[in-house]
Amino acid sequence: MADRVTVIGWDGSPPTAAASAALGAATLVAGAAHHLALPEVPAGAERIRLGSVALAARRIAAHRGTAVVLADGDPGFFGVVRTLRAPEFGLEVEVVPAVSSVAAAFARAGMPWDDAQVVVAHRRTLRRAVNVCRAHTKVAVLTSPGAGPAELGLLLEGVHRSFVVCEELGTDRERVSVVTSDKAADHTWRDPNVVIVLGGPVRPDTGGDNGGWIAGRDPSAGPRGWTLPADTYDGVPGEGETPLLRASQLARLGPRLGDLVWDIGCGGGAFAVEAARAGAGVIAVDSDRDACARTDATARRLGIPLQVVHGTAPHVLENLPEPDVVRVGGGGVAVVSAVADRRPQRIVTHAATRDAAELVGRDLTEHGYTVECALLQSVELDTRAWTEKERSVAFLLSGVLPKRGL
Repeated sequence: MADRVTVIGWDGSPPTAAASAALGAATLVAGAAHHLALPEVPAGAERIRLGSVALAARRIAAHRGTAVVLADGDPGFFGVVRTLRAPEFGLEVEVVPAVSSVAAAFARAGMPWDDAQVVVAHRRTLRRAVNVCRAHTKVAVLTSPGAGPAELGLLLEGVHRSFVVCEELGTDRERVSVVTSDKAADHTWRDPNVVIVLGGPVRPDTGGDNGGWIAGRDPSAGPRGWTLPADTYDGVPGEGETPLLRASQLARLGPRLGDLVWDIGCGGGAFAVEAARAGAGVIAVDSDRDACARTDATARRLGIPLQVVHGTAPHVLENLPEPDVVRVGGGGVAVVSAVADRRPQRIVTHAATRDAAELVGRDLTEHGYTVECALLQSVELDTRAWTEKERSVAFLLSGVLPKRGL
């Protein structure tokens, strides 16, 4: 095992005294090509071009001498330190940090970033990174080849965002550009780059001290509760929009950060808004233009980012991006079947009769879903006289793909 392993962050500024001392004593140096070309790297040191960090960690663990790993920005923030400290390598490291590329990008943009989400986009996580950009008004995306500004823009089709693209930060080729998301694919971008994604409705000021205490998304912002009171939404809630049914649907789907939720037959937008409040990206679909307008107006009033699509299911679903979980608020078996063909992890819907519930449940089973059904009955009471105000009965159906149910 190496006698000493030092991880040095590099942000384009001259090395600190600690970094220079560690480099001067190094018998092995690992880093990207531009790191290994630095004049401070000893001529006699073994050099490892960083591709796979795990492979480099194995070579460092087998090295007899003093090792240095060079990395862009702060190596402890979505960087190499996590891999090097993994138990299988047994490495204890010292870290000389630098300004992270995210901090540098927001500094170039002249913006605060304690209220930003920060995500990493590579080929496996690009879709989830895009869903975070759908759901939040300020996101920093650490990109990678094949998952850069152009790909982000293409996958955000139909959602207007502004991109601040910061290329090769800290080098003499540094460039900062501002484009709209629909124009990002028209450019060729240099790696490495960081994209600040901005846009969406502004959450209204509630008058309280809700900010300035937690980085990223504030989970306490907005009213408490999974479901909001009926008077939050324009108009009278429809058959599939009662608070208790919505709460049960949310519990079955469990929308979360990085997910894309389809709400088909969104009605007044109650479920769509509440799924978005959980941090998921949401596409609300309805064949009624008035319903789409109400959903959009409610989301804007509450400062909730979501996308509204007017069209009739199942045909309108063909061009939508792949969902993680889906609520079917209307359309019956035909729509449920079309949704199941897209293989989301979870599907919820409801039926007014047992016969209708059996048809839907049978279709989900034939598509390979594990199906649950419950008869939900709720009675709202007027607590002034403790008399019945409203009664609601529905069959709640949920389908889960067994191998993707987490």
